[in-house]
Amino acid sequence: MSSAVQAYLANPAFHDYLAIIKGARSGFVYGCKVRFPHALIMSILFGRGDWPTRLRIIFRATKQHATSLAKFVALYKTLLLLQKKANGGKPRSADTFIAGLIGGYFVFGSRNAVNEQIVLYVLSRVVASFVPRAGPLAPSAPSRPIPPDPIYFSAMAAIAWASVMWLFEHRGHTIQPGMFNSMVYLYRDSEIWNDLRSLLWHNK
Repeated sequence: MSSAVQAYLANPAFHDYLAIIKGARSGFVYGCKVRFPHALIMSILFGRGDWPTRLRIIFRATKQHATSLAKFVALYKTLLLLQKKANGGKPRSADTFIAGLIGGYFVFGSRNAVNEQIVLYVLSRVVASFVPRAGPLAPSAPSRPIPPDPIYFSAMAAIAWASVMWLFEHRGHTIQPGMFNSMVYLYRDSEIWNDLRSLLWHNK
């Protein structure tokens, strides 16, 4: 690497702009790492059709997850930078919320299977963050995460499972399709068998 390029990369004046590029790259890589094995396993366990069809589905899901995360990180960091510049170079507490709000709407606002899974994953983490912690909360954001208090976590687990099982039986149409299909496999298909083979080996 030439000294001129190295000097450019190390120049603090360009740091925020280069961080947008690096963030997009990291979002793309992380999306591939997360989605590809998930899509592969789901295709093996529940996929239909021949393997060329399944591979196309795996590729599409992986590409969408990776590109969506890359877009979101780049847009989020860009909006943070614009807000900081508009405020005289000083970040504000609300900047992250505003950037996340706009990025979430434009990147993940269109409903499809991948976006729905990502949004539900994020939403579950947001809800779980309100469970009381097992130790004192640190004042600064970059601190290590503190696990939930065991008693409150047990209560959250009980309420979550009680709610989803009731919804499955009485309002199944409101449950996310991937979870609904998994619950059908576990709780309804397990009521049906014709012989020892369909009891222990094949689901039906």
